[in-house]
Amino acid sequence: MSISSGSPLPLVSICLPTCRRPELVVQCIDSCLAQSYGNLDIVIGDDSNDTRTEQLIEARYRDEPRVRYTLNRPPLGQARNVASLFERATGDKILLIHDDDLLTTDGVEKLVSLWKQHPQLDAAFGDQYEADHAGAIDFDASRQLNIDFRRTADAEGLQPLPGRTGLIQMFPNNGWMADAQLVKRIGYSEQHGMCCDFVFGAELCLAAREVFYLHDYVSVYRKTATSISHSTRGTTVAATVSAYAFVKALSLPPSLEPSRKLALRRLAPIVVSVHARNRQIRAGLKILFGHLFAYRYGLSKRFYYHLAMLARAGFSMRPRAVAAAAVAAVAAAPAVAAEPVAAVKELVSELVADRSEPV
Repeated sequence: MSISSGSPLPLVSICLPTCRRPELVVQCIDSCLAQSYGNLDIVIGDDSNDTRTEQLIEARYRDEPRVRYTLNRPPLGQARNVASLFERATGDKILLIHDDDLLTTDGVEKLVSLWKQHPQLDAAFGDQYEADHAGAIDFDASRQLNIDFRRTADAEGLQPLPGRTGLIQMFPNNGWMADAQLVKRIGYSEQHGMCCDFVFGAELCLAAREVFYLHDYVSVYRKTATSISHSTRGTTVAATVSAYAFVKALSLPPSLEPSRKLALRRLAPIVVSVHARNRQIRAGLKILFGHLFAYRYGLSKRFYYHLAMLARAGFSMRPRAVAAAAVAAVAAAPAVAAEPVAAVKELVSELVADRSEPV
């Protein structure tokens, strides 16, 4: 995919927030500078509480005019750092990339070329490779990652409902490109905590005239143990908990209600698991029974595992209430109505099991 040489090339501002990961951020910067598309700049906001990143960038890129670096004093925090990058961006298009991720060599060119075909386009995104901490790509995991987020060949093209793309998390949290004016109008909000990436993507797609999904790899998602989402996973401030509350509270047109339900089908069970791990029994049970569609109305084994988690968490606190909830759950589940005694026995065995559930 290439851009005609007869028209001016739009400036793409690559916004790159970073915090205490100098070795990874230089790999990200190098992937940006290696792009086949030339008219770009890289706007970096550093929230580190030391000068290691500053010194490394000065040493490596002092003669590179496309790199524009700022050390935030005091640190701004995740959302405000990204918001400040958007404000500093001077390009016609903005692309966000996290400091531990990478761009494929022709990623920018592939995305910006879509505007030649679709002048009304507001946002575009493609597939993501999945890599380990060392940057080694797992091709099977990459394929599954994109399938999990509904990025498949039959979905390629202009999205019939742009808002749906953001709600169901088909739109990635970085590696996307969008019209700079729209990006700055949406902005990043602190009020949504760790899920500010998801909220931004959802609001951007809801506001967009056209969103294009390209079934081709444009970026690399690196799995690191030091990511913000990983450090808060399983806690009550986890991104999924905030994302669930955001999706529930959204005012949507009737055409997007099925998309909300699809989003909640993914989010609700994870939030139930978080509540169970933090002994928030009442909140967990409320979400579990309020979103039975997420558990195939009791036909999913996950339903009983989550109920067991909640029961185990609250067993020493309120045994009678937990037992009553278990009985109610068994009675409500059509899959086990014929054999309630066996179902209760299964729940008891789950109570004494000590295993964790991947979410």
